[in-house]
Amino acid sequence: MPIESSAPPQHLDELLALLRENFAALSPQFQGGARYLLDHPQEIPILSMRKIAVDAGVQPATLVRLAQFLGFEGWQGLRELFVEAFRGGPQPYAKRAKKLVRDSGSSRLLAEMLDTQHRNLDLTGANNAESMPRAADLLSAAPNVYIAGFRSCYPIAFTFQYIYRLFRSSAHLIRGDAGTLEMELRALAPKDAVVVVSFAPYSQEIIRVASAAKQAGCRIVALTDSTVAPIALEADCTLLFSVDSPSFFPSITAGVAVVEALVEQLLAKKGKGAIKALELAEGQLHQTGAYVQARHG
Repeated sequence: MPIESSAPPQHLDELLALLRENFAALSPQFQGGARYLLDHPQEIPILSMRKIAVDAGVQPATLVRLAQFLGFEGWQGLRELFVEAFRGGPQPYAKRAKKLVRDSGSSRLLAEMLDTQHRNLDLTGANNAESMPRAADLLSAAPNVYIAGFRSCYPIAFTFQYIYRLFRSSAHLIRGDAGTLEMELRALAPKDAVVVVSFAPYSQEIIRVASAAKQAGCRIVALTDSTVAPIALEADCTLLFSVDSPSFFPSITAGVAVVEALVEQLLAKKGKGAIKALELAEGQLHQTGAYVQARHG
């Protein structure tokens, strides 16, 4: 990591790469500021340093010291890299939704929630335009794909495995039922791919899955809320989804959208083979009575 007298990064990509590479070695205060810079670069040119500090959960002086630690004279020098990168580009996405207002009416609450989900999806789409095809290539090349997500992330992982398995039998869900997580992780082998899903606060189980995948020589795809999430720091590919919500609990809507989009690309890559497998799966489901038969007449 550069020291205060070092020459500062000259381009935004260089700065962001430096922060990702050295994030684990930063102090907790610096990590708070660095996380915001990495995850919300589009907001740095338009927000005041004080507002950024509030959103990042740090003191304004921390941002100044972080900039100096990176070799800048002060915050303005660091901020200028973001301004230059976004000058002439698309307009930044809307700010996060306002906090829940106790006296708001039900129609207001619904409008806030839907508006936030729209922004979550817009931001998620912008963040994954380049990484989504890489993730599809990585998973398509793997002999087996394992998917893990625990607690509130379980629906995301289950949705991905359920849909993907309709045309790929070698897609497996890691569940860890009845304390069997370690037994399931023994199946991981080199060249397999492991998809890990989590957002802050990150579960201990997902860290264990990611560590086991790395030790086994698997490729790792992280679906998470931050480029410096524990599961993202050593992942081969990271897909980001926004969890903003005006309610009391983070939203998983954008996470489900990410896995649906990823399955769409995986199906397209496999082509006719996927269509044949999908037709077979649908036929079997109907024949075994999985669906209610439509009544005629």
